[in-house]
Amino acid sequence: MPVQFRDYYETLGVSKTASEDEIRTAFRKLARKYHPDVAKDKKVAEEKFKQINEAYEVLSDPEKRKKYDQLGANWNQPGGFQPRPDWGAQQPGGGSYRYGGTGDGGVEFEFGGTGFSDFFEAFFGGGRGRSAFGGFGRSQPEAERGSDVEADIMVPLEEALNGATRTVSLRRAGSKKVETYQVKIPRGVREGQRIRLAGQGEASERGGKSGDLFLRVRLAKHPDFRVEGSDLIHEIKMYPWQAVLGTELQVPTLEGDVRLKIPPGTRSGQRFRLRGRALPSASGVRGDLYVEVQIEVPKKITERERELWTELARLQGDAS
Repeated sequence: MPVQFRDYYETLGVSKTASEDEIRTAFRKLARKYHPDVAKDKKVAEEKFKQINEAYEVLSDPEKRKKYDQLGANWNQPGGFQPRPDWGAQQPGGGSYRYGGTGDGGVEFEFGGTGFSDFFEAFFGGGRGRSAFGGFGRSQPEAERGSDVEADIMVPLEEALNGATRTVSLRRAGSKKVETYQVKIPRGVREGQRIRLAGQGEASERGGKSGDLFLRVRLAKHPDFRVEGSDLIHEIKMYPWQAVLGTELQVPTLEGDVRLKIPPGTRSGQRFRLRGRALPSASGVRGDLYVEVQIEVPKKITERERELWTELARLQGDAS
């Protein structure tokens, strides 16, 4: 099963020298455009949204981006991507990933429906099976049990809020058979949480029980929110006069827009809380949505506006 290289810079439409801000801006623009909730062609948008998320997952993380950049340009080889020998070294998660398990530069398991490509799993995922985790640290007497298999699954915030059922497929190296599973995404699932499918891992070589299949949750990045536990943070830009005089703004939530009243004298960085508008906690109680104010200064002003700002400065005793 050859691993196909993913050009994450091309996916986000940025150069390889793009700054963190440029990458973040590109992601937000594309994620808003292709978010399945707003796109007309939802099937196409859903696939594009996953690709955008995967690219941002790597390029927004300095360590992952550095590792990705080390791949270089000589990736397009016959039969799919062939990683450098030193890339079989330590992977995040505590083990080494064995490439070329079939002798053709392939991976040992090929997943579908998880939201992540095999390229991502090979280089940035937690690894799969005994080759990735050495049997997940089991001692030798337990070796008769088949190895566990682990992969990542991308979960949009909307699914974390409401729960969902996803179809995930698995094909093992050297096999043409595609195994399909219905995976229940529980309401309130958290980043890093593992969903267990008992007995769906590797078969035992000595007639023992099969290992388990674990899907590790990675919450999809959202263009409007960042996650803090069960709370969500939304940054909103305001002009200085809005902060001084107060205003009413439209704020997005996972369930639609709401109106938020901003009082006079609001400071940059100040947060306003919308109770129960975020993700469920372990107890089932929903977290809060915090709206964080960022005051934006106009880059260009007219001559009349300059006169008014100058007058304001004079009234405040700063006419320099």
